Amino acid sequence: MRKLLISTAIFASITGAASAENIGVSMALFDDNFLTVLRNGMIEQTKAMDGVDIQVEDAQNDVAKQLDQINNFVASGVSAIVVNPVDTSATQAMTDAAEAAKVPLVFVNRQPANLDSLPDDQAFVGSDERESGALETKEVCRQLAEAGKSDANIYIMMGELSNQAAVQRTQDIQDVVDAGECGVTLNVIDKQSANWSRNEAQDLMTNWLSTGQPFDALISNNDEMAIGAIQAMKAAGVNMDDVIVAGIDATQDALLSMAAGELDVTVFQDAAGQGAGALDAALKLAKGEEVDQTVYIPFQLVTPANMKEFVTSN
Repeated sequence: MRKLLISTAIFASITGAASAENIGVSMALFDDNFLTVLRNGMIEQTKAMDGVDIQVEDAQNDVAKQLDQINNFVASGVSAIVVNPVDTSATQAMTDAAEAAKVPLVFVNRQPANLDSLPDDQAFVGSDERESGALETKEVCRQLAEAGKSDANIYIMMGELSNQAAVQRTQDIQDVVDAGECGVTLNVIDKQSANWSRNEAQDLMTNWLSTGQPFDALISNNDEMAIGAIQAMKAAGVNMDDVIVAGIDATQDALLSMAAGELDVTVFQDAAGQGAGALDAALKLAKGEEVDQTVYIPFQLVTPANMKEFVTSN
């Protein structure tokens, strides 16, 4: 499987297409801050292209609905399809539907389970999730050590367990815990899923707080859950200076929370870069050109020290 590490600057030159192309896009759900940035980025990117139309559909977190959308795109004669999968373990059926119709397909943001067996006219554009959870956890370790901690209790909030990113990010955290290279002994009190949701995370954090168990840090699979947890902590009167909270995505809401002294760590995931890369790959495949089947957009650590560099990014 060919792999390419690529910077978003490469995509800045994508401003047009030589012939008319129709791209069908199925997003896992519209009601997600990071995916909204990715979706809007693709729409704006297309507006700057000559002869390229984009049709974006909301799968509403329903696998069957998403597969129907892909079949509808095929029936309508689109040039290529871009999919942000609802369930990364259910992507083989999407691959099969597009392959049977000879329509190129590009998975974006969420890594498909069948990545290693994609046909030549399919690809994945996203970020290497083996980096994300490790980056946030190592920074949590650094901040705990800086605060004089040698032993720390932590909670872990996981995304949807059907999602490859949630599984890998959680494994990243556990790998750092198990490696013993943190400089601080991390004791995982509990880890549960809040399904990427701010509201569910608020409820979960409220439940954890009700146990009275002291803790030093919360490591979350994404910013939305981290923000929900912060809201619960603030409502319970927790001093945010006494706990380290980490997330992933570097959304605008996350950076506002960081500026307010609440969120301590996040990891920039380049929504615009992923969207641009997916469109670029889809258009090239539609014209019969070769593309790298795996395109990784790098993650970047964000802390209060460098957050100003990312204020307008996501």
